[in-house]
Amino acid sequence: MIGFPVFPDHDEPGRQGHGEAATRASVESALHAAADLDAEEITVGVLGSYVILDGFVRRRGDVERAVAVAESIVGRGYVHSRLLRR
Repeated sequence: MIGFPVFPDHDEPGRQGHGEAATRASVESALHAAADLDAEEITVGVLGSYVILDGFVRRRGDVERAVAVAESIVGRGYVHSRLLRR
């Protein structure tokens, strides 16, 4: 597993905008760094404490892999997937 920093207080009042930007950038970087995942059509959003993955993947198992990569950044249970397989 790729080692990236976790952002446990990314909701901290007064720093939320910066925390959201840092969280989004970290998740995007991790998705694009995953050699076994084509993340070209995945969009990362942040809504409060949650990361939202939107877009499309091509291979079986890529939805689960993308969620696992994102959860490695923000923690289990903080990722909502709206990914569809083409």
